[in-house]
Amino acid sequence: MSTLPPPAIDKFPDSTMEKKVYNIVEEMKDYLPVPNDRNRLAFSLYKYLNGEGDHPNILVKSTKIQIEGISSEDLAKKITVEIEKIKK
Repeated sequence: MSTLPPPAIDKFPDSTMEKKVYNIVEEMKDYLPVPNDRNRLAFSLYKYLNGEGDHPNILVKSTKIQIEGISSEDLAKKITVEIEKIKK
């Protein structure tokens, strides 16, 4: 019995909103050590930008992410500043 290779993955172009949001969260990997937490937060932020989710101040607490080396309030401020750059 043999195993099939995994399917190819198409990456988002750098100009898309999805890629920009995921890049913002990935830049904060020093504060968010768990990769799945970063993905969950990025998805929630993407929904926020589409008008479906909560503000980053609420998301940092409600997504139950593990934060190291910074307070949740400071992390929310940093995320809010970067998200505002995308909105423009």
